Amino acid sequence: MEKETRQKLERLTQQARRLLEQEFREQLEGRYDILLDGRIPLAPGAHLSPRERVIWDKLVAAVAHKRSLGITSAGAVAAYLREAAFHTLNRFVALKMLEARKLVQECISRGEDSAGFKEYIALAPGLVALPDKGYRIYVETIFDEIAQEVRALFDRRDAATILWPRRQALHDLLAALNDPEIASVWIEDETIGWVYQYFNGEDERRQMRAESQAPRNSRELAVRNQFFTPRYVVQFLTDNSLGRTWCEMRGADTQLTHLDYLVKSEEGFEERALKDPRDLRVLDPACGSGHFLLYAFDLLSGDPTRSFFGIYEEAWRTEGAPKSEVTGRTLREDYESESALHRAVPELILRHNLHGIDIDPRAAQIAALALWMRAQRAYNDRKVPAQERPLIGRTNIVVAEPMPGDRSMVAEFAATLRPNVLGELFQRMVDEMHLAGELGSLLKIDRAIRSAVAKARQQFVQARRETQNSLPGFERPRSHQLEFDLSGISDESFFDSAEERIIEALQEYVTGAPTAVGVRRQLFADDAAQGIAFIDLCRKHFDVVLMNPPFGAASLAAKKEFESAYPRTKNDIYAAFVERGIELLHPNGYLGAITSRTGFFLSSFQKWREEILLKEAPPIVFADLGQGVLDSAMVEVAAYCLRKEATE
Repeated sequence: MEKETRQKLERLTQQARRLLEQEFREQLEGRYDILLDGRIPLAPGAHLSPRERVIWDKLVAAVAHKRSLGITSAGAVAAYLREAAFHTLNRFVALKMLEARKLVQECISRGEDSAGFKEYIALAPGLVALPDKGYRIYVETIFDEIAQEVRALFDRRDAATILWPRRQALHDLLAALNDPEIASVWIEDETIGWVYQYFNGEDERRQMRAESQAPRNSRELAVRNQFFTPRYVVQFLTDNSLGRTWCEMRGADTQLTHLDYLVKSEEGFEERALKDPRDLRVLDPACGSGHFLLYAFDLLSGDPTRSFFGIYEEAWRTEGAPKSEVTGRTLREDYESESALHRAVPELILRHNLHGIDIDPRAAQIAALALWMRAQRAYNDRKVPAQERPLIGRTNIVVAEPMPGDRSMVAEFAATLRPNVLGELFQRMVDEMHLAGELGSLLKIDRAIRSAVAKARQQFVQARRETQNSLPGFERPRSHQLEFDLSGISDESFFDSAEERIIEALQEYVTGAPTAVGVRRQLFADDAAQGIAFIDLCRKHFDVVLMNPPFGAASLAAKKEFESAYPRTKNDIYAAFVERGIELLHPNGYLGAITSRTGFFLSSFQKWREEILLKEAPPIVFADLGQGVLDSAMVEVAAYCLRKEATE
């Protein structure tokens, strides 16, 4: 996207943010008595209608939920206002992009004169009696339909969707989005990512840096590091990691040897065992708007418009291809024709191959949406009719954030778990996750949970051994205090599925939520489910890790824990991300990163170079790119790929 076009998009984004925040501020204060200084009445005002009283309850619950995370009352209201504005803008930007791709009928490009809305009210003419002629109901119907596949952004149960712009504000928002000067941006895949970056203005970033040298919290860490990765850098790193992995599996028998940025040696590629594509895992541990994952999708799916066979199609055509760990069968056995494969591939890529983590829920929304739209484009390119496309029920994009902060809800849920040790392990999860929003992928939660389960297992084995060594009636009293309540457990194999049991119990708990406490319980359950998804992702290992990680100091809230966990790389958070990324790789896996170039020559990074790069994952390609690469970031960068050494 040209710089002039980006500048126009930046102005639009800032204009829309001001408009929506002003609109929702007026609604919160003027209608619902929720003041920006944090003051909230104990009961809804008498002026509210029954429907508005329900909305008031939900708004108060949403603000209280944020306060439970340690935010001040005023900060909680401000955070909710910001999220509501961003969420609303994102959804309407998404509709513009979906219109451009003909994935929805014209619905907002001409507002109430849009073709899709006219067709809708023709089927339900009674809606014209409503003040807005039923336009809100129409748009929300579209949201509900898309939410079947893109829940993160379009689910109307999300607290950020409670408020709706009034008629004039909605008219002004649509007028801004439909400005002819920016009409060209809606067909571009990267547009939603630029909107994400531009929502926080440069003046806001400058103020944050002026007030504190280091980020003070997770939001500041995210906002300070919102720098879009240029396409050529994404291609360079992905071609030399995921592309190289497939070339090593296939030798010369792959079109990926002709990738634009793949660096080839005279000796050719090293050889490695071939995998079924469904068993290839790619992770971006600081995914932002998903730029790396979008290009990885291209390599996996191919592009029929350029006669470019992707990894899946090449694997399907291969005689003697290996069986997948997922199904126990080859691609050819699971999909008997190429047309069947084409119908399946976009959903398979999102379900099995691509994974992302971010500390910013807004970034996760954007990445999930961008991947879903990329999958729909792949269906279009393959001429797969809409009715034959499988639903994309999930993407592996998760938010790194604390588990529920409402201690009463944590205790209530833990008390429902049987045996009792499951409740204790859940409470351990919550405790260990308290810095997830500050550290993100750097939080070694997988080790902490494994340690807790291992301790409980060890206690069980020791207790059983003591019992077996005692004659009936002559059991000796325990010489130590038990850390876990192991009553109700009769077999050591119970600990193999302890985390899965917690997840299943959580799902049942949400389903049985009484209406009276449904809002609080839903907020609690959504956070807990997101936390467990983060834990599950951190337990995996990957063939490729790609990143444009944050740089500079860790947030002040996590400084002590960060320095303790990363003694060799604590001088800059990007070096710690590289260290963590290597940990998450399979042996011989590739890590591609664009970071500050300082790590390759400053003495303060000596341990990073000598103990991590040279010993654990030596570079295979390196590009010194200098300054001016990451938009407005005043930093000289390098892009490089590392290969993790195989263990003995």
